[in-house]
Amino acid sequence: MELPYRWNGTEGRVRVEVRVNDDPAALGCDEMARGFPFCHAAVEHPAIGYADMLGWLQLVRSSSRGDAFYLDYFEPLGAVPQPFGFYGLEPALFDAPHTDELENWDFLAHSFLCGLGGELLEFRREVRAVTGFSWGFSKRGRDFEYLRPGELGSADWDDHLVYLEEAYPDWSFARGFHRHPLDP
Repeated sequence: MELPYRWNGTEGRVRVEVRVNDDPAALGCDEMARGFPFCHAAVEHPAIGYADMLGWLQLVRSSSRGDAFYLDYFEPLGAVPQPFGFYGLEPALFDAPHTDELENWDFLAHSFLCGLGGELLEFRREVRAVTGFSWGFSKRGRDFEYLRPGELGSADWDDHLVYLEEAYPDWSFARGFHRHPLDP
């Protein structure tokens, strides 16, 4: 799947790939991850500086934790004081969820590429989503149904704003998909 977007006056795109994990060691996973899907989203943008920096914010709904979406962060780092799982110039998103503790598991991710609004170094940070996609799977025993990546829209982003504002009260989250503040 390919998603075009515009940020900082320049066109970019995201290439999304969801595949079966058939080599867990190569992905840094335990052998139990074999057969689970993994997601890799690569940003292609002629990024050259701070104004071009973007981040991935991923929310997950997992049957192991109820019906509500929650922020998915890189667990080895623990909870972080900002909402991004990955951030930088042309940041890549990678996720390879797996467990051997659940016989049945439904997993749905909403992954959003976001930039910062306002002044870069001001205290109040503003997150502006520019594009997004969903992906996931349903597991029954060792049988999987993989959900193909699907494009998300502004309304999907807006559906998460109440949660994000409560989880990160020092941050603001703009409604809808946006361009860079300097874009026309």
